[in-house]
Amino acid sequence: MAKINVMNKEISFYAVNEDDYICITDIARYKDEERTDYIIQNWLRNRNTIEFLGIWEQLNNPDFKPIEFEGFRKQAGLNSFVLTAKKWTEKTNAIGIISKSGRYGGTYAHKDIAFEFASWISVEFKLYLIKEFQRLKDEERKQLGWDIRRNLTKINYRIHTEAIKENLIPAELSKSQISIIYASEADILNMALFGMTAAQWRDRNPDKKGNIRDYADVSQLVCLANLENLNAIFINEGLSQETRLERLNKIAIQQMKILTDSSRIKRLEGKNN
Repeated sequence: MAKINVMNKEISFYAVNEDDYICITDIARYKDEERTDYIIQNWLRNRNTIEFLGIWEQLNNPDFKPIEFEGFRKQAGLNSFVLTAKKWTEKTNAIGIISKSGRYGGTYAHKDIAFEFASWISVEFKLYLIKEFQRLKDEERKQLGWDIRRNLTKINYRIHTEAIKENLIPAELSKSQISIIYASEADILNMALFGMTAAQWRDRNPDKKGNIRDYADVSQLVCLANLENLNAIFINEGLSQETRLERLNKIAIQQMKILTDSSRIKRLEGKNN
């Protein structure tokens, strides 16, 4: 369950099958802190609301019951007509509105519907809601992009270490000996790209947390992923560490020149700053 702050009101939302559902109970509090259910019922009994919900369900829900919907639509606007979110969902098999109980209880609606409800509450509130919601989604996309790049490096590192295990580590070595070999191979990549080992970087940056690769930019991460693949190939070909380091350094220089001149990479870096 995530929350955003809109005009000093906390608005909860959560994902259902990759779709975002926003708490319209929280939105209703902008108009009245105490009578949120009453406000939602007033909105639901409106004819325009019923028609909007019905069209949305027909577009997004193959199991929606159109006959029951027609019954509600004909009654909408009558003084005697009363409709709750729970009744709408149960009678029409709707999926756009969900009633939740418990700690995070309330009425939630698909973002399309929640924005429509917010517009009924206040046009100003709706615009701020959309703006804040989009800001959060942009932040999530940035984080996702970073995670993808980090995971790409980790996957390539696995390929790299498997090549080391199969070609450079003799039998009967202890675990500590094997770890030294892995560290040595990791530092070949560090030297080729960053010009220093992991230990040298830590000595020069005692106040920083993490490691040298945590502070790499987008271009360096892309280059590092390529170097890991190439080093695995060079290991399989039986090249010495000295030869591989020399080749990898030349490749790193060439690739970094290309990557740092790439307008697409610059745009990606700008989005993650």
